[in-house]
Amino acid sequence: MDLLESIDKVIINPIILLLFGLALLFFLWGVMQFILNMSSDDKRTEGKQHMIWGIIGLTIMFSVWAIIKFIKGTIQQFLV
Repeated sequence: MDLLESIDKVIINPIILLLFGLALLFFLWGVMQFILNMSSDDKRTEGKQHMIWGIIGLTIMFSVWAIIKFIKGTIQQFLV
C-alpha cells in the first residue's frame, strides 16, 4: 500500500501536473496569438488552433488523472 502511494505521490502526480501546466500554457499562448494578431486572419486561425489543442490537452490530462485515481482506489480496496 505504501509503495502505491509513493509511486502516485512521487512519479505520477508531478508528471500529470507538468503536462497540465504545458497544456494550459499552450492554450494561453493561443489566446495571446489570437488577441495580438487581430488584423491577420492566418495568425488568428493559428491562435484558435492552439486554443483548441490546449483545451483538448487539458481534457485528456483531467481524464487521465480521474482514471488513475479510480484505478488507485480500486487497487487499494483489494489490498485492504
